[in-house]
Amino acid sequence: MSERLEQLLLEALQHEAHTQQRQFVLIQLVEEILRSRTICRPLLGQPLSPVQREIYDQVKAHLLSDLSQQLDSYNPKQISVRTWVSELRHQAFRKILDDQKLKQLALEIQQHPRQTDLRRHLLGELAEAILLSGRLCRPHREKFLPQIYELLYEEAVVKTLAYVCQNIDQYDANRGQNQKFMNWVNFRLDRLVIESRREFSEPMVQSLPTLAQLENLPQPRADFLLEQTKEYIENDPYNIFQQAYIRDRPDANFRAIALARFAGKSWEEISKDFGIKIPTLSCFFQKSCSKFRSNFQDYLDLE
Repeated sequence: MSERLEQLLLEALQHEAHTQQRQFVLIQLVEEILRSRTICRPLLGQPLSPVQREIYDQVKAHLLSDLSQQLDSYNPKQISVRTWVSELRHQAFRKILDDQKLKQLALEIQQHPRQTDLRRHLLGELAEAILLSGRLCRPHREKFLPQIYELLYEEAVVKTLAYVCQNIDQYDANRGQNQKFMNWVNFRLDRLVIESRREFSEPMVQSLPTLAQLENLPQPRADFLLEQTKEYIENDPYNIFQQAYIRDRPDANFRAIALARFAGKSWEEISKDFGIKIPTLSCFFQKSCSKFRSNFQDYLDLE
């Protein structure tokens, strides 16, 4: 893909700005860029839904406009072609995916019967669109240590998206005055962040020292405990963490997943690395943290 992008980019630069020749090449460039989009993809054998088509066409137009304005100022020595066009694509989707578009997609999904392939496909599109939109709130940040909050927040987002997919029919666009779709989503996210504080006991979901213990410690001490926990998992002196793994996948063991989390990888990245769905990974990880909690407490000498 990168070679094709570079080829089209160079071809566009050979033509003067605002000419039909450049515009023709830019249209091809936009289509190439959108081949890597994560939403507005049709279900196999079917066309885009009406809302998908509307979003796609608007993103395409916005991307074409941005390329026309920014092409001559692009410097390949400062940023790669792939990175540059990926940022432009992301900005275009974020611009178009306002609350109204997300609401339209949600209402369109409600029109399809449950348990159908198309409904499931569109629910996946909606979840990804919510993430792309950048409209998820980040509540209660002041109540947690930064590292703990990021891990806890990511879990809450995964649960929120699962809730949206499972309960989309409960969304009522007519409830209240001009009920915004993201108000409904963010209300649930707010609750789940608070619930996660009770459910999980550490920075890694049911944490490795407990959340309460870490928050009552000075920051340097909390950081020290996190580093000690990481070393304990990495060394795995009794080989217990590697022996705990997802069924038929010894490579997807607690040690590997925990170290990936400590390295700052998101659940989405870990899911791609192992080829395992996020809910499966997250559920296994939470259960393992609970299972090994006494081991962590004994090793760290926490009461």
